[in-house]
Amino acid sequence: MQILAGLHALALSAMLHRTYRTGGYHERDLPGCRGAIPIIGPLARSKARKESYMLYDIPPSIRNRMRYLERLDGRHRRENVRQFDRLRQVPPATGRFLAILAASTPEGRYLEIGTSGGYSTLWLALACREGKRRITTFEIADEKIKLARQTFRSAGIEDIVDLVEGDARKHLKAYKGVSFCFLDAEKRHYLTCYNLVVPHLVPGGLLVVDNVISHRETAGPMVRKALKDKRVDAVIVPIGSGLLLCRKT
Repeated sequence: MQILAGLHALALSAMLHRTYRTGGYHERDLPGCRGAIPIIGPLARSKARKESYMLYDIPPSIRNRMRYLERLDGRHRRENVRQFDRLRQVPPATGRFLAILAASTPEGRYLEIGTSGGYSTLWLALACREGKRRITTFEIADEKIKLARQTFRSAGIEDIVDLVEGDARKHLKAYKGVSFCFLDAEKRHYLTCYNLVVPHLVPGGLLVVDNVISHRETAGPMVRKALKDKRVDAVIVPIGSGLLLCRKT
């Protein structure tokens, strides 16, 4: 609970729209990130040695692909591309947060439900490299599968990413011993995915769900269940479009 409370405080600070100084760094100076969301003191300082590789020395192949997808996502939004077809990827600050969370989990599988173009997978791949793990990611849309494969190839992470084509709900029962799962798919399926993932989380494992503030009404049934579920400690973290963070007890 103390860890979750600390993360909640971290996220509340991150919502302030101005630049903070933390150990001499500004968020705008970090690779793959733009804007003014900060790295907050104690967490950054306590992990400075470890993060200096994972987040500050991002390989050029990954960084370049991140920037490409950021530009593509921005174009989709400007051109009002159809909701299902646009990337709808997380902002850089959320990606950094996911990487730190994933790298902090116990031994077990990494899962991602909703690959899109592979942007969040790139951030999670940094945690995979750090912990010598692999990630399995699920995507149902043909065009996004094609784009994601291009992403993994150009970023040089095909060796640590398994892309499963199809509906994750048909596969999740087979994935046990999960230490980290990021859920960013169609919101109407959130509760079903929650019910499939939580039983397979290892003690201390994390389920992180995106868009729980921006899509409060659609995600509401899952959020209400999680906040009352005695199997997990859960908190809503106001980073990006709002994350639900669940830790298996």
